[in-house]
Amino acid sequence: MARKSLIHREKKRQRLEQKYHLIRRSSKKKISKVPSLSEKWEIHGKLQSPPRNSAPTRLHRRCFLTGRPRANYRDFGLSGHILREMFHACLLPGAIRSSW
Repeated sequence: MARKSLIHREKKRQRLEQKYHLIRRSSKKKISKVPSLSEKWEIHGKLQSPPRNSAPTRLHRRCFLTGRPRANYRDFGLSGHILREMFHACLLPGAIRSSW
């Protein structure tokens, strides 16, 4: 189980990313449409004004049950260890077990 502070920090980053998503997208569209370099630098400066934690690259996927940050499967939202336990307990229909 991951520490609660790390999980809350990740949730805070998700909220910030949703809040500033439209601002970032509109700024990036403006940069591609503007021909002059000086105007591109101005828009780029505005693009850097939101908080760093609002950048989508700072987000990290975590396991839905345990909060583990590594070995996550996007389809299930679970880490590999929990996914394997659920396979062996027959909690995921249609999943095929492997013995590794």
